[in-house]
Amino acid sequence: MRNYIHILFLLAFFAFLFSSCEYLEDRFKDDGVLVTGKVGEILVVCDQSIWDSGIKKQLDSSLTRFIMPYFPDVATFQLIHKTPNHFEKGSKRYRNALFLNINSNHKGKSLVKKRYHVWAQDQLVVEITAKNQLELAQICENKLGVVHQYFDRFEWVRLIKKYERKNNSHIQKKIKNNFGISLSLPENSKIVTTRKNFYRLEFPSASRPIVFEGNGTQDPGTINSGILIYQYDYDGPSQLNLSSLLKARDTMLHYNVPHESEGYYMGTQYNKFVYPEIENTYNYSESIKGKEIRGMFQFKHNYKKNGTGGAFWAFNFVHPKTNKVICVSGYVDAPSTTSWTHSLREIQAVWKSVKIN
Repeated sequence: MRNYIHILFLLAFFAFLFSSCEYLEDRFKDDGVLVTGKVGEILVVCDQSIWDSGIKKQLDSSLTRFIMPYFPDVATFQLIHKTPNHFEKGSKRYRNALFLNINSNHKGKSLVKKRYHVWAQDQLVVEITAKNQLELAQICENKLGVVHQYFDRFEWVRLIKKYERKNNSHIQKKIKNNFGISLSLPENSKIVTTRKNFYRLEFPSASRPIVFEGNGTQDPGTINSGILIYQYDYDGPSQLNLSSLLKARDTMLHYNVPHESEGYYMGTQYNKFVYPEIENTYNYSESIKGKEIRGMFQFKHNYKKNGTGGAFWAFNFVHPKTNKVICVSGYVDAPSTTSWTHSLREIQAVWKSVKIN
């Protein structure tokens, strides 16, 4: 009898463990209807009284955080509100949806529940349930940071999985042979520069609306983006601090990324308001540890006034087989009057996808 009870206890434990882990994984499927909404949007579904309360301020401060140190500011997410009734009558396929529920009959602790593919493929839905509005405000204060992590991670993971479905075998073969790595790339990416230790890839140009202040009219604004891949010999850990990585970056870009105007080249902006930031990080599979650098670039000239620029987001690591420092650095060159969020997320997804071959 004791053994029977012990077995039942183990079965119950593993069932609980499995159900808990269900919401900790990045889950995808290849069938079903596609999500709607833009990259960088979260649909918040709640009663109007909740949206008009102090909870909205908590949502703004916790979920719309800026990706630093870009200028103009780039928010991780924009919030869109719908009431439950409005949501039920409209499309339910938003890529990111957050439900704030008040249930006076709810028993136990407040819940934060994560679900995938509820109404569309690759959709992420997070639900917060509380007994009353005060309890809801308290859980939002304590848990919205975690909720932001859920949406933030899934935004670039979703793009990686989308790119993995594309066929870029010709490009992948060249990157593998030259650098010993592979990347998940947007469809119709193309290599425009190939040198022994340096590649530049362009992504398909995107046109996003520019809204002109005052008259509300719109005009397409071209966003140019892509990836720089370069490598150089690794001599020791001192090469992986911020100053050394930026020095190597400026040298590589000076000789390999000229501007269409003679004498100009891509360089790093060192303005104190957009000074590059560095963090320790990993690729998606967490098999490569490296340095993530975010900053602004500018086309520079040795003797003339500097030109226009944009944003960059780079991942630097040491290749374990070739013993070279490799940098996968995305760039976004776009008008300041249009959103950079989508393009920066694409860049992030590409460098996060890197694998050793």
